Amino acid sequence: MNREVIIATGNGGKLREFIQILSGLPFTIKSLKDYWDPAPCIPENGATFYENAREKAQWVFSRIGAMSLADDSGLEVDFLQGRPGVHSARFAGEPRSDRNNIEKLLSMMALCPRESRQARFKCALVLTLSSTEEITAEGVCEGSIGYGMQGSNGFGYDPVFLPDGFSTTFAQLDAPTKNAISHRGKALGRLKEKLYERFF
Repeated sequence: MNREVIIATGNGGKLREFIQILSGLPFTIKSLKDYWDPAPCIPENGATFYENAREKAQWVFSRIGAMSLADDSGLEVDFLQGRPGVHSARFAGEPRSDRNNIEKLLSMMALCPRESRQARFKCALVLTLSSTEEITAEGVCEGSIGYGMQGSNGFGYDPVFLPDGFSTTFAQLDAPTKNAISHRGKALGRLKEKLYERFF
């Protein structure tokens, strides 16, 4: 049986990760761009990653009626008391820019010593199955913030995030390696397990 799942994102890098990690499941993966041009900017008014993911998944489900999968992910930096957190994508304001966000982050951490640069990526996933049923999953990847941008893969804060156990940034890792250790990879792995339990 083939089922359609709409990924509630217009972010091409994020969509690629979803498709790579969810491969092997009998779902037809679509994104916002398959239904809207340009992809809409869905409101994110929640105080947590879960609340934002749920809001986005329900927004899409209410308009299309197909299973909708949304994530909200972000970077929490200990030196910045957990910021940028749920504001990661718009840390430097509008219009959103990965480079501007990274430059603001590095500027705010200019005086942060090496031993205090701990950070983590967090991801919350919500798959809306119906108006009353959802499946959730979460993932965390611990690491630290580097001193400058390194690597050209990935997106967001990947060029400055060094996952624990690695001397390279997310942006320097190949996709299979990153997906195996990343916050989103871990969350999607748990989601796959729950999907097998639910559907197969």
